[in-house]
Amino acid sequence: MATDGADLFATPGAEPPRAPLADRMRPCSLAEVVGQEHLTGPGAVLRRAMDSGDLPSLIFWGPPGSGKTTLARLLGQVPGYRAVHFSAVLAGVKDVRRVAQEAAVSRRSHGQRTLLFIDEVHRFNKAQQDALLPHVESGTIVLVGATTENPSFEVNSALLSRCHVFALGRLAAEHLRLLAHRALEDAQRGLGASGLQVEPAALEALVEVSDGDARQLYNALETLASVVEPDAQGRRVVDRAGLRKLKGRVALATDRAGEEHFNLISALHKSVRGSDPDAALYWLARMLEGGQDPLYVARRMVRMASEDIGLADPAALTFALSAKDAVHFLGLPEGALALAQAAVYLALAPKSNSVEVAYNRVRECVGRTGSRPVPLHLRNAPTDLMKDLGYGRAYRYPHDFPGRWVAENYLPDGLGSPRFYEPSDQGREARLWAQHVERIRLARRLQQGVDAQGGGE
Repeated sequence: MATDGADLFATPGAEPPRAPLADRMRPCSLAEVVGQEHLTGPGAVLRRAMDSGDLPSLIFWGPPGSGKTTLARLLGQVPGYRAVHFSAVLAGVKDVRRVAQEAAVSRRSHGQRTLLFIDEVHRFNKAQQDALLPHVESGTIVLVGATTENPSFEVNSALLSRCHVFALGRLAAEHLRLLAHRALEDAQRGLGASGLQVEPAALEALVEVSDGDARQLYNALETLASVVEPDAQGRRVVDRAGLRKLKGRVALATDRAGEEHFNLISALHKSVRGSDPDAALYWLARMLEGGQDPLYVARRMVRMASEDIGLADPAALTFALSAKDAVHFLGLPEGALALAQAAVYLALAPKSNSVEVAYNRVRECVGRTGSRPVPLHLRNAPTDLMKDLGYGRAYRYPHDFPGRWVAENYLPDGLGSPRFYEPSDQGREARLWAQHVERIRLARRLQQGVDAQGGGE
């Protein structure tokens, strides 16, 4: 459901004391925002829009804890706007229509425009997004969406074309370091009154495990403040060993279905294609340690073996399939080594995409020339009727000829002699297949010349 914007857009210092630290420490002004200087710095597009008071509809796209909601709150403080908050998980088309009606009344009666902030806007279905469209287009509603997913895939094109997309990046280590110091020193909104002290080495480890996510950093600090016992002087001092007890594993930045999932597999694939075993191992570990399905990774490795190695090393496909079977049999963590072995093998193998190129040429040809009939001499003739119709007639059986090969036309009439497959100069493909293919093509051309003169069977 929609709620009045006061709770979301209120000044952080006025929030209840028991509000989460991440909420209490939200910046009260654009000057307090850390990171995202390409949007908030002097002369940056978002700062200019806020200074002018003319806000466009926009979508903040970025990873968790990068500042999307914070920036939306600050936009809600721009004079002349009435701020309303939606959770895309709870709101429906009726809520959209109600807010649009209220926005029209507010604009007529008070000269205020309505800024509608929709958190997790990617969860809005097509009907909900369509309901927003006319009101965004007319300017009755200024839409501010926030999403961790790529808007190109999650927001329909009509609505997306009416919004500016502002991409936010993960916060850098120096940004998280500054935020941590603010929280530890601020006695009113932060943890300054708690006596919590974090030693430099522990702070660096905390920044590292937070992985660019400010909310994760604040949550960890708040947990430390509640679980660390005070010493004789009343101080709560956290060293690296104490931090390790709190957080034993690094929460890596990955997800199972979103854009980051595809970014990671793309990086792995390109590292294999680029013959870099170190990078391939790194991205593999990022995926597995981040909770990706190992069988999905194995399936993609099978694809890599066919797409980028092919006949330059035919064993690569067998190797990848064996790794898939090993992972299926062992599971994790044992199966991770089989995938690592396959990643290194595929990265070091000679590369060829000749089969992929050939198949794409064939697809283009089939799409262009249509369903041409199979030549009669290539058809099977299991019945007398089919034999009478010429099925299988004049077919030349290769095993009846010297070298178990004879020049024959195996393509539909009218296609000529296309060269779909061109062997690469890599690995086994160069040593064996290239010479073999060229000999066959030469012999076929010679035989076709003889047949054209009436000397063939």
